[in-house]
Amino acid sequence: MRRTGGGAVSIVGVGVDLVDMARFERAMARTPRLGPRLFAEAERVRDGAPLSLRSLAGRFAAKEALIKALGDSYDIRWHDMSVVSDTLGKPGFALAGAAAEATERLGIRRIHLTMSHDAGLAIAFVVAED
Repeated sequence: MRRTGGGAVSIVGVGVDLVDMARFERAMARTPRLGPRLFAEAERVRDGAPLSLRSLAGRFAAKEALIKALGDSYDIRWHDMSVVSDTLGKPGFALAGAAAEATERLGIRRIHLTMSHDAGLAIAFVVAED
């Protein structure tokens, strides 16, 4: 726990997910509509160019890690949680629908996300705070 402005902040949940990029690539190739089903257009394209499969694998891991941090899927749809980046490139989430409702119901005020990929694997780690 850390103190901010006199109030305590506690961790509501943590989640981690690991994606085998070769398996993810096979699934994406086998099912062309999988990309649009899992990711919003803004998640699949940056500056007019499609994102690499390794970047998409990281985003998929991030969404799975968020669901784990929440403790339940709460009927969240893939497009209810979009992975976004701030002006410095730091990843985070834009939440809508059931994902936004779940975080509000759980009292989550801040979500931290980190992602990485190496050696054929993509990983994401999420910490949810009240």
